[in-house]
Amino acid sequence: MHKLPALLLFLCSCAVGVAVHLWLRGSFYGCWWWSFSGLSVLFPQWEPIHYDLVVGILSARHNFELRNVIRNTWLKSFKHDPALNQRVQVKFIIGAHGCDIPVEDREDPYSCRLLNITNPILKQEMEVFIIPEAASSVLSEDRAVSVNFRVLYPIIITRLGVFQDNSIVGFERNITVKVYQAEHEEPLFSARFSPTSSGVQVDRLWYKPVEQFVLPEVEEGLLRYELSESVEGIAGGFTYTIHEGEALLQNLNSRPERLLSHLTKLEEEDALLKEESSTYQDIVFVHIIDTYRNVPAKLLHFYRWTVESTSYDLLLKTDDDCYVDLDNMFQRIVQKNLKRPNIWWGNFRLNWAVDRTGKWQELEYPSPAYPAFACGSGYVISKDIVQWLASNSDRLKTYQGEDVSMGIWMAAIGPIRYQDNLWLCEKQCETGMLSSPQYSPEELTKLWEKREQYGTPCACEER
Repeated sequence: MHKLPALLLFLCSCAVGVAVHLWLRGSFYGCWWWSFSGLSVLFPQWEPIHYDLVVGILSARHNFELRNVIRNTWLKSFKHDPALNQRVQVKFIIGAHGCDIPVEDREDPYSCRLLNITNPILKQEMEVFIIPEAASSVLSEDRAVSVNFRVLYPIIITRLGVFQDNSIVGFERNITVKVYQAEHEEPLFSARFSPTSSGVQVDRLWYKPVEQFVLPEVEEGLLRYELSESVEGIAGGFTYTIHEGEALLQNLNSRPERLLSHLTKLEEEDALLKEESSTYQDIVFVHIIDTYRNVPAKLLHFYRWTVESTSYDLLLKTDDDCYVDLDNMFQRIVQKNLKRPNIWWGNFRLNWAVDRTGKWQELEYPSPAYPAFACGSGYVISKDIVQWLASNSDRLKTYQGEDVSMGIWMAAIGPIRYQDNLWLCEKQCETGMLSSPQYSPEELTKLWEKREQYGTPCACEER
């Protein structure tokens, strides 16, 4: 009978050990259910530490050097500050999975989609559209006046064409075909078809040659048909050749070897990240492929993690290439009474135009301008906003960037926006700045050294 308490004590210690083991193990794979909330279910008396501020630092998997610089500068400083050490929790946000496609074999460097080109035809004109015989009746009833296209590998457009119904002999009206680069008002080139100049017929289309022009990779284009009369429209296309086709063929032939090398590097990267996480205990891995296009989803996963894993009042989001001043931030929180619900504190861009091309290409958001959004170098939101984002994370649509996505999401609930120009949007140094983006590891180190030596990171700029 006297051995029972000892046995219970032994079993309890084992249960705690198993729970903590599973929680630590889960942190690498992005599991939330063995977080503080999970432990609270097992042990009702378990109370997580409450923080004034949780800091989430978006970080790419390969940015080891940037993370270490942060650990040795502003993160190290606050850990050694008794006034801040128990008030702040800092986590790097990293995708648990790397893209298994080498960058050279992706459609673009911002996503994880395979550049799906097989058996390219070299040194020969190809038609971008081939219209089958059975399609003539459909085209005559439902025609298009413009066609959007995307170039995945450089091509040379050689001829522009229009569809002409076989039941009609010759052209009965003037038609001008123009090719535009996306969001450009002036056409790159054009071809005019008329009853007296109809071009050359190839199967179902009529073509005219144009001045040859190389359309680069990941170029967005628009093929537009302008008609002299008020009609429903017309279909057509163009012919093209592959630019530097031999280089493309060589690239495709070397793809298997490149893939094996890339997968080996991914395994090495996984091992390094696991070791880094075990050493510093400051990484949250979220179940996402770590690419630029996935950053908005990556952020939503982190918001869910914070709600389910820790207790806090405010959350700061920043990036791993940013200088951050936590001391100044806490001073302003007190001065401006920002520790309150429904607050979004940042430097906001207003009426920012939506890009339809390039790295910030947005094709899903129809408006020409985004709702107000905070610059990505840093912003602070209250816990209730994070809770709303976390609870709706499965329903919120993600857009091309986490900053504009946040603006679109926030437009639904209308939080109190507190404008503060000290969250810098561009790479520059200002006295009292809360954050500043786009620094290299060496530059971040120098900024912090100046702050330590002169009391400001902008010492040289101010002299």
